[in-house]
Amino acid sequence: MDKQKFSSPLSLRDVQIKDAFWKKEMELVRTEVIPYQWAALNDQVEGAAPSYCMHNFKAAGKQNEERREQGKEFREPVYTFRGFEALPEDPAHPEDDKFYGFVFQDSDFYKWIEAVGYSLTQHPDPELEKIADDAIQIVCAAQQDDGYLDTYYILNGKDKIFSNLKDNHELYCLGHLLEGAVAYYQATGKDQLLNTACRYADYVADYFGPEEGKCKGYPGHEIAEMALVRLYETTKNDKYLKLAKYFIDERGTRPYYFDQEHPEEVKKNPNGLRYEYNQAHLPVREQDEAVGHAVRAVYLYSGMADIARLSDDDKLFEACNTLWNNIVDKKLYITGGIGGTHIGEAFSFNYDLPNDTAYAETCASIGLVFFARRMLEMYPDSRYADVMEQALYNTVLSGMALDGKSFFYVNPLEVLPEACHKDERKFHVKDIRQKWFGCACCPPNLARTLSSVSSYAFTENDDTLFVHLYIGSDVKKKVNGQEVAVHIDSAFPWDGKVTVSVDGANVPLTLALRIPGWANSYTVSADSSEYTIKDGYLYITRTWKKDETLTLDFPMEIQVWNADPRVREDIGKAAVTRGPITYCLEEKDNGTDLHLLTLDWNAPAFVKDSVVAGEPVKEIVMHGYREELPAPKAGTLYRPIQKAEKKPVELNFIPYYTWANRGENEMSVWVRV
Repeated sequence: MDKQKFSSPLSLRDVQIKDAFWKKEMELVRTEVIPYQWAALNDQVEGAAPSYCMHNFKAAGKQNEERREQGKEFREPVYTFRGFEALPEDPAHPEDDKFYGFVFQDSDFYKWIEAVGYSLTQHPDPELEKIADDAIQIVCAAQQDDGYLDTYYILNGKDKIFSNLKDNHELYCLGHLLEGAVAYYQATGKDQLLNTACRYADYVADYFGPEEGKCKGYPGHEIAEMALVRLYETTKNDKYLKLAKYFIDERGTRPYYFDQEHPEEVKKNPNGLRYEYNQAHLPVREQDEAVGHAVRAVYLYSGMADIARLSDDDKLFEACNTLWNNIVDKKLYITGGIGGTHIGEAFSFNYDLPNDTAYAETCASIGLVFFARRMLEMYPDSRYADVMEQALYNTVLSGMALDGKSFFYVNPLEVLPEACHKDERKFHVKDIRQKWFGCACCPPNLARTLSSVSSYAFTENDDTLFVHLYIGSDVKKKVNGQEVAVHIDSAFPWDGKVTVSVDGANVPLTLALRIPGWANSYTVSADSSEYTIKDGYLYITRTWKKDETLTLDFPMEIQVWNADPRVREDIGKAAVTRGPITYCLEEKDNGTDLHLLTLDWNAPAFVKDSVVAGEPVKEIVMHGYREELPAPKAGTLYRPIQKAEKKPVELNFIPYYTWANRGENEMSVWVRV
């Protein structure tokens, strides 16, 4: 690896988003999503599945008070397994001292507080900050004297902590605690939650590691790896980096650690690879195919990329690239979704990308964004940013309704409402977004991602500002001790014209401007002798004068795509994109029976301004046909083949992220041609 190519995200404080598209999304998170999710965490959303998240923290804090009051007479709970998800016998009256929800329920708050921190950097809000401070008091009160903090075991019995790393998510919850604590500290300067997080991280670092006497386990659900790196970069404490590296290096080594916890797995497959679902079947540097639970996988790969960068580990970087290529070349939906099967929320085999049973979990695309950014930090190649953009503008945004009050866990590419209700093979697919989920990982994950979108748009090194996503922003950057202001004006994703102006105070600065992979052509207001192009980035170095301006234009053409012929589900079909946006047909605009529509992709097409459920968008209108066959005779399921009559129709495509905001509708991304 060439460290001169390394870059890092700018502080969120140094970027103010002014982009009409993303500013709206961030304001939606601030004004609607964060308050709504706080109500959900406190079980105050009528008709939504209860969270029990804050209930559990309060119960653990109450237990601590009782322990202090009773002293030696206090009787610690003895572990009792009550299920991966524990629910009250009487839903209307949960017991005050019991844990409820999934084993990882704590993580919902940690993601929420992370979103709050990011939001506060863009829009100071004393009232929201007060709510967050009070919530942090509740969470910190649950921490044990030894530093341990996981309400599932605190309330159910600490005698079994770290006894089921494969399934019970303690280290996953730790990871989200670290991410949330760092975000809130960086936003407010307040360190109460950060200190709590460090105490728990210290406890874990004393428990796990290569040293004699320490546990040789590692997370069943990854995220602690990249979170520990973030804690290290904030505190500069080497023990957190060493622990992250240990978790990466130890994973998948023989004998399998998970065999100690789960001897039944050995009996099932005594001689073969085990724990593919957890990406623990092989040492990470030997893995060459993305397998298992898709979210866990991309969280792991993100942590691998972090350790590769900080350890200057070429072999680990190569493994990251190999896994990236497998995802992008063989397992990626055109919407930026990943995870082809609902069985285990997992990657399927290569080129298996079903549309109507797709899983494509919102969290998985968010994890893909994490992975892409970390690859960009090591090597600025536009192919990473292209996928990051594809995921953000499509599957990630699809995960939330346009009003911010309902959510998708699963993001299919084809939907028939009747099948969602009647076909158990498709019960995971919803045709309308849900208010909340018992397993509510996706909504707060969305909030934290959208609130920190600038960290994916820009990275920097000493003398270069990398622009990965064209998001209208005011950016502050230090070059040679002097502050340079960079102003980006963009109408993405609807218009491809971008203006970059620099107030450089005569300081030499390199701008690295991404050329999107979807752009068949572009123009730049600079002489070709002034810039170089490498790996999809245009590099221009100047001693910038005050308010000096550079203009780029990426024509956003309507593009029609076929899939690789090995993707059997898409044979004879096409998908439509424009710029970074993938489009779809919805029943609301095209009538029922979308499967009878055929696209005439050679015919002229045009773009028009439109509105979908209050959202101003660019709609694509194309020509096509609707097949019409004579009505079958009663009692006749099959009949001799007949030539279908094709009736010319207009096909109205809307952005994929806007579908399912107008009631129950058929939807399809891929259309027959």
